[in-house]
Order: sequence, then C-alpha cells, then structure tokens
Amino acid sequence: MNSEEKSVTPKVQLVEITEDMCDQRLDNFLIARLKGVPKSRIYRIVRKGEVRVNKGRVDVKYRLLAGDIVRIPPVRIAERSEESYVPQGLQAALEQGILFEDDGFLVVNKPAGFAVHGGSGVSSGIIEGLRLIRPEAHFLELVHRLDKDTSGCLMIAKKRSALKLLHELFRENHIHKTYLALLAGQWARKKLIVNAPLLKNVSKGGERMVVISQAGKEAETLFRRLKTFADSTLVEASPKTGRTHQIRVHAASLGHPIVGDDRYGRDDINRGFKGRGYKRMFLHAEKLKFQHPVTGEPLTILAPLPKQLEDLLRHEEQI
Repeated sequence: MNSEEKSVTPKVQLVEITEDMCDQRLDNFLIARLKGVPKSRIYRIVRKGEVRVNKGRVDVKYRLLAGDIVRIPPVRIAERSEESYVPQGLQAALEQGILFEDDGFLVVNKPAGFAVHGGSGVSSGIIEGLRLIRPEAHFLELVHRLDKDTSGCLMIAKKRSALKLLHELFRENHIHKTYLALLAGQWARKKLIVNAPLLKNVSKGGERMVVISQAGKEAETLFRRLKTFADSTLVEASPKTGRTHQIRVHAASLGHPIVGDDRYGRDDINRGFKGRGYKRMFLHAEKLKFQHPVTGEPLTILAPLPKQLEDLLRHEEQI
C-alpha cells in the first residue's frame, strides 16, 4: 500500500433502507455504497450469501423496499487520501459555485476541465468532489451530464425521489437548457433549427466519435445568433434533445465548429484561437428553466460566463 492510500477497517454494516434509497437494485446499491470495490467482488459476495436482506439470501437484481435491512459483510477498501483524490482547486470551485439548492437537489456551476465523475482513467470528478465537501450527504447523484470541457449548470439530486422526478422532467422535455457557444467564422443566419440524427461510438482512428447518420437517434438544436465578430460568432444553443456531443456535432455540421473543440473542430482554427488566449472549448451551459418538480414554482437558474471567456469576448472586434 503506497503512502497516498489508507486502509478502511472492515466491519459488518446493517443498513435500513429509507424511502429515498428504495426501488433500486441491490447490485447498484452496493456499488454506490462500496466505492473502490471491484464489481466482480460485489457480485461474488452476493452470490455466496454474505450479503443478506432481512436475514435472507437474495439475487443481485432484487429491488430494495423501504424498511429492508441489508447486511453488508466486512470488505476491505483501499482509498486514496482526500488531498490526492480531489484537487483543492476543484473543491473550492464547487463550494463557491452552488447556484441553487433545496432539500431535493442542487445546481452547481461546473468548472471546465473536470469530468462529471471519475472513471476511464479519470481519478476524480464533480460528483466525487461534491461527496467530499458534503460528507454528511447520504445521496448525491448526477441528474444529467456535461462534457469535461463544458462549464455551467449541472444538476445533482440529493434524494432518490428527486432524481426520479427530475429524470421524468428531462424525458418529457420540461427542462429547457440554454448554452452559449462561440462558433468559428461569421455565421450568416440569425436563427436555425438543426434536425440531424446522431449516432455515437463511431470509431475514427481509434477515437470514439458522434456522427450525423440516419441510423442514429433523433436530435434537434436551435441556434440563435447573438453577436458577430471578425472571425467568430457568439450563439445561443438550445437542445431539444439531449444526445451526446449534440451541440458540438450540430455546430460543426453548419461549417462553424465550436472554438476550441479538439474533437469536432479544425486544428488550424483552434491553434489560431489558442494563440489569442482561448485555452478551452467555448461551450457554457448558461441556463436551466423549468417548474420545480415538487412545488411547481417556475425556476430559472443562471450560471455566469466564466471571467476568462468574458474577458476574451470583450477584446473581440464586434461587427
């Protein structure tokens, strides 16, 4: 065990399932509870009967009910120290970036450069950072996602009941999302709805891409021009659907990729903008507009454009 890790002393846990924890599969409950334990180990301890629900054996697919008592056996977990696991800069950004919060959910102004969660070679992300600064929170789960290099409004559920309600609002398109994006070149249109189906995980040179394809899923984005500069255009992008990389691919299909997009943009254009100080992709989730799932109160949550991007725009020559 290296110096950056600590051993968590194993002990039997008896966990009573509350209303906010119920109606999830046992395996998903254990995976969330036993962070750092391989899934294969979790399935094995269930299969061997070391995990019990109400003193009896159950299958990993068992859906937990309120009042169930889950016995979790001693499992040794090696965890990284907090300092090495979540950067201090991310912790500070999250603590200062809460845009809205109540008993059911919160909205944080996600900084660019961080994945929403750890995994696939990423040691930590936004959700791990929130769990670190909110050690008393028993439930913190992503309601939706933002790309690593996108900043702005990110919604996190604090209760399973809130997660269900918010997912339903997203499914029924009752949460309206607005992004700010800087497109390369002067876009001549004032407004345009792009309807182009998207197919994901198409490999190009070993890199997974999203492409426009009739074999893909329906995707619709409304683009509205806000300001035109000498060699770029600031637009408002409102996705009706929530496909992976939707705004990025639809913008590129217009012939005006997002400035700084290293996957769907052009290297020569990005190099030019980088030399002028554009160090990241210029895509920002500015606004969420919806009715509160419990109270019905209309909510509009705004994330201010990061100062770095604001300063860069101020120096652009407006046409």
